[in-house]
Amino acid sequence: MSKPLIVSIPHRLGKAEARRRLQAGLGSVRTGYSHLFTVREETWTGDQLRFDFAAMGQSASGIIDVEEDHVRLEVTLPWLLAKLAERFVPAIRNEGTKMLEKK
Repeated sequence: MSKPLIVSIPHRLGKAEARRRLQAGLGSVRTGYSHLFTVREETWTGDQLRFDFAAMGQSASGIIDVEEDHVRLEVTLPWLLAKLAERFVPAIRNEGTKMLEKK
């Protein structure tokens, strides 16, 4: 495995509301990006989501930590996906921000 990809997304929602919005929004992300990856498992423990997924025939795992003022995504990727991942950071940050925007 390569070094983890880490993305931090700021918000002003507090933990509970940020978690609620993430839980509601992750389903649409899975559906909207099913052509790129498949989530095989996800488990919430408190304000942390652990997940495993597959993309391009490769397996990977990650953690989303919900904090009072930001959400931190850390994904451990195999080298093939790691080579491509940096290109997706702006899209990841954009999708996360959309989920956490004030409505």
